Amino acid sequence: MKKVLLLYRNAFGGLSRQAWMMSLVMFINRSGAMVTPFLGVYLTEVLDYSLKEAGAILSIYGMGSVCGSFLGGWLTDKIGHFKVQCMSLLVGGSLYFLLLNLKQFEYLAAGVFILSLVNDTLRPANSASIASYAKPENVTRAFSLNRMALNLGFSVGPALGGLLAAVSYRWLFIADGATCIAAGIFFFLYFRNQQGHRPQHHKTQHSKATARSPYKDLTFILFVIFCSCFAIVFFQFITTLPLYYRQVYTLPESKIGGLLAMNGVVVFLLEMLAVYLIADRIKKSILIPGGVLILGASFVLLNLVGNIGVLYASMLLLSIAEIMAMPFMATLTVERSNDSNRGAYMGLYTISYSAAHILAPYLGTSLVAAFGFASLWWATGGLAIFTAIGLYFVVQHMEREKLQEQAFVASGEAGITVS
Repeated sequence: MKKVLLLYRNAFGGLSRQAWMMSLVMFINRSGAMVTPFLGVYLTEVLDYSLKEAGAILSIYGMGSVCGSFLGGWLTDKIGHFKVQCMSLLVGGSLYFLLLNLKQFEYLAAGVFILSLVNDTLRPANSASIASYAKPENVTRAFSLNRMALNLGFSVGPALGGLLAAVSYRWLFIADGATCIAAGIFFFLYFRNQQGHRPQHHKTQHSKATARSPYKDLTFILFVIFCSCFAIVFFQFITTLPLYYRQVYTLPESKIGGLLAMNGVVVFLLEMLAVYLIADRIKKSILIPGGVLILGASFVLLNLVGNIGVLYASMLLLSIAEIMAMPFMATLTVERSNDSNRGAYMGLYTISYSAAHILAPYLGTSLVAAFGFASLWWATGGLAIFTAIGLYFVVQHMEREKLQEQAFVASGEAGITVS
């Protein structure tokens, strides 16, 4: 027991105070994440939309997410991640109160798009701020701490959301909006006087030469495409999986929320420890594809066993896959960028997930409507295998380029020292 506690202490040690406070902000925000996990159920059961109409609105949410990720990355490099995060949390929280009053398809679709656009400007700005406040040797653990806070919040949000939905879905929107605004106020009060949140402007020729655009970095673009494929599989977790629980196993909202919350609890308990133990021992080109394969297996398992226990086993595998893949994907992106283009790189990386927000619900609900849930789970398994193979080769190439760049910088420094 003492050894386990020592491992946890070491895993959490050495992180900056700002990294901890950023994670607290995200925990407050994510604790109110109730609308998105239940949006498909809300659209089909409360507003009586068809499965395809619900899929269309969920895809429009993804379109707003893509635009928000691009805008957030651009704004982060222009005005700094502090202002972007304040705007996203405060304005985004207010929009939930508007959305709960929209019922007509066209108005609801427009409202969902604007809400998603504003909310997702937060993601590249938040990633840039983590990289800014983290110590260089702790970047992966800083991202994992932030994700741990997000997942702990997500274990609270859907569980509480399931209870609120049983009373009235209206409370989901009120709670989500209130926690967003609360997180924004706390963020502003703590970080307004912190150093490191202003955009970096480098004037030297060397920095201009190294500040490449992610949109011209072909290797990174390929990496982003495969990350998007991974996210298409992963986002079935919050789009079609709750519908599967409801329609196939007829679970009530409280149990659906509990199953979704299990993911947050597992990631909260294990991710920091796992990253501490394996980050420097196993190559990212093994960890990331391995996580993708386990993700595919978590969905395929639903077709192989037909009792309620498989739902918990599947969620455990999905959580392990998330731990193995996501923190290291973010670290690769940080390592590929520098202070002057980090917002753009994190924005493009975030777009990979935002694009999946468009495709995942549309493809998932369309497959279910045409062929049933079993076909969807087989399809996710096949896409996971394809994605794992692609990421294995791309990540290997990125790691080789990183080593070559480090060797070049070291040789240059040695030359300066000799001269």
